[in-house]
Amino acid sequence: MTPRQELEAITVALQLSVEFPPEVLAETEAWLRSPGIDDAALLDRTGLPFVTIDGEHSKDLDQALFVRREGDGYLVIYAIADASYYVRPGSALFAESMKRGASYYFPGFSVPMLPRALSEGLISLNPDEPRRALLFRHSLDSKGAIIDTKLERARVRSRARLSWRQVQTLIDSPSTSPLHGTEFEASLFLLRDVGRLRMALAAERGLVRYRREEVSIELDGEGLTFQVMEQVRDEVELWNEQLSLMCNAEGGRLLREHEHDAVQPIYRVQPGPEPERLAQLAKLTEFMASRWKLPATPWVWNQQTTSLADYLAGLPRATPGSQEDRLVAALTRQSVMVNLRSEYSTEPGAHTGVGAEPYARFSAPMREMVGVFLHKEAMEFITCVYPSVEDDEALRAEVVKVANRSRETQRRVQDLSNEVVLRRLFTPELKKPREQRTRFTGTIMGLTSNKVHVRLDSPPLDMKLYLYDLAPFFDGAWLEPAEEGVILRARGKTEAVLTLGQRITLVLHNFTEKTRRWVFAPVK
Repeated sequence: MTPRQELEAITVALQLSVEFPPEVLAETEAWLRSPGIDDAALLDRTGLPFVTIDGEHSKDLDQALFVRREGDGYLVIYAIADASYYVRPGSALFAESMKRGASYYFPGFSVPMLPRALSEGLISLNPDEPRRALLFRHSLDSKGAIIDTKLERARVRSRARLSWRQVQTLIDSPSTSPLHGTEFEASLFLLRDVGRLRMALAAERGLVRYRREEVSIELDGEGLTFQVMEQVRDEVELWNEQLSLMCNAEGGRLLREHEHDAVQPIYRVQPGPEPERLAQLAKLTEFMASRWKLPATPWVWNQQTTSLADYLAGLPRATPGSQEDRLVAALTRQSVMVNLRSEYSTEPGAHTGVGAEPYARFSAPMREMVGVFLHKEAMEFITCVYPSVEDDEALRAEVVKVANRSRETQRRVQDLSNEVVLRRLFTPELKKPREQRTRFTGTIMGLTSNKVHVRLDSPPLDMKLYLYDLAPFFDGAWLEPAEEGVILRARGKTEAVLTLGQRITLVLHNFTEKTRRWVFAPVK
């Protein structure tokens, strides 16, 4: 089978389909014939030069933005596609969206929550097309703090579909960019200013910002092999993220504070790390500094004097691939691992990962059922027209279940897709004589009671090496972590056989059918 066929087999196994039932397609056709964009109830905001900014190949454009100065501060207007107008309770579209829960992403393709004629067509904020949108109007002061937020249901027209790279090029070199002189150029520079201000405010609140890079796994043109590409996020993406987070936090707040019980938000919550985990992390940094003979500053985290955010920000920005860079990467991953998972809830609470309370996911209504429901509640907030409280409560409870289930499904999609990726990358290695097999270098990112986590340098993939499989390469010793997971040693011994942050070289040993694991041997 080709990689595409293997991935499509996963969709069958998980009961995910790119096809839609006839009744859903019939409703879609009806909306295309009568899209409701000339609705007299919509405010006309088509005169504002909105633009969308997204990945180069994105087709479902959820969000558009416009920023201008307002006195000493700023007015940020964020338009989000009005999916809830088309996906209504009682409709076939709503029922099918509840069944799917979300869109699911595979290397090279996706299984959409909505028919593409809607998610990439009628609902998507495509350029030069009038579209329905939920608008968040944020008035900010000169430091980027929120003064006021209003919600509107409006008609908008995006002027351009831009990529992160296009906007970053404009910011970095205005005179050479084709976006120079456009009616939306000023708005993009104000996006930069507001984004930086919002990031500074987040830093003041002690929000932990991790150093992360994204790995994009794509099918090549023939669909026969994988191209694994590491992508560093542009600053523009981080600035836009601040606007999206602001909408989600303010939207959650407005719905929570609304006086009518029929307006029922769904929150995304993430409790803060448990104190014991933070204490273990602090101890780990001490052992790490001792093992690698590093100075206490900046390598040891003192919980009493320094926030975790400041500690991570103070770690060196080393040359990629250097030993110092590997140590920083390992410490960053250990810091991420103290966090609890986020989940959807009917009860408000803090979302530690984004530094907001409350927090609600308004920003992806064409890809997440929870976004459709939240937009419906926002319309009730705007119009003061409410459904039965009891019916809405029951529906909200179901949407929460669907939203949490869909996140588990996406994790399953990722795990199964990764198996396909690894099989395609490593199967050719098994056909080579042992001495001709590729030597893969990487960084030891974590040591636990049953496995070693390694991040390969190239391709940049995360690997799990199980201690049971590694033992034969260390004279059959019983391996166990020590010093809060900084070292791995043989039971009864004090010397380390592997150390957190270490550069390691691996060669493929075999594939075990029974456990379905790729077994790698350390090259000593």
